[in-house]
Amino acid sequence: MSSLYQYEEKDGLQLDHLTLESGLRIVVNRHGAELISIARRGTDGNWNGFLFRDGDTGTPAEGWKNHATVMGYFVHRLKDEHSTYRGHPIKGGTHSFLRHKDFGAPAVETGAMTYSIGPGQIEPEEYPFKVRMNLMYSLVETAGIPELLVTFEFENLEPELSAHVSFGLHPGFALSSLKGAQILLPKGTYIRHVAPGNFLSGETVRIDHPGGPMPFKKQDLPGSFILGLDEVPERIFTVEDPGGHRRTLLDYNEAPYLTLWSDGHDFICVEPCWGLPDHEQQRPFEEKEGIQEIAPGKKLTRTFSIRPEVLP
Repeated sequence: MSSLYQYEEKDGLQLDHLTLESGLRIVVNRHGAELISIARRGTDGNWNGFLFRDGDTGTPAEGWKNHATVMGYFVHRLKDEHSTYRGHPIKGGTHSFLRHKDFGAPAVETGAMTYSIGPGQIEPEEYPFKVRMNLMYSLVETAGIPELLVTFEFENLEPELSAHVSFGLHPGFALSSLKGAQILLPKGTYIRHVAPGNFLSGETVRIDHPGGPMPFKKQDLPGSFILGLDEVPERIFTVEDPGGHRRTLLDYNEAPYLTLWSDGHDFICVEPCWGLPDHEQQRPFEEKEGIQEIAPGKKLTRTFSIRPEVLP
């Protein structure tokens, strides 16, 4: 398996390209370490984009302006954009501070790019303890089929204190038509965390799903569906876009939560999450529901995969 790395500056952005010889390519914007393209080469030799506005470096006049936002060191949002962590005041907007950070050049090895951020790059009011994050995008082949692996690694550099983080990815998958697309969920019991206004009410709803098309109305997607996955044994989700001849298989087996969202345009966000937003009645950061705890001097590593397929 061979791969090619290239660097590009475009529209004021610093972009890293990684291409697998077998026909899978990603482009990452160093601002936010955000994927702006996931593309497969079809049998006709053309590249087919799988993200919303795939490869577009411009800013749309309306609607969602991102491609695949990296979330961390919290997910979704803090109530009124502030909280306390072990008595330290912290603040941050939607999806935390990573999306606004300019990352340095990635460490590049065969088929992989790793973006890192450490305590010296994080303000105390953003996150007050010493935790480093490494985010790796790897292009691999499984049984001859190329796919993208995304790996989050958090290292707690505190010698005596545990550290708390939540994180995930917010990818928007392109659709020729939201109406004509299918979002297929595996069999299991889903726990919906009700969150009017994007903050948890404390109410949950159990949904027994036989497997197949999602049991939610597409017109309700702007309100988000936040789902607990503890009772879903095989967490393989599928986005089918017949009009665009695309299918995307998402292996989220390590993710405890999933969020489904769209603003009504032709895309669907299927987000693996390690954590939940604040409650309407806010709790301290270290007591947030779903928060991940890392022992002193230890690491937390989680991986998921995205397999884009071009259909005939």
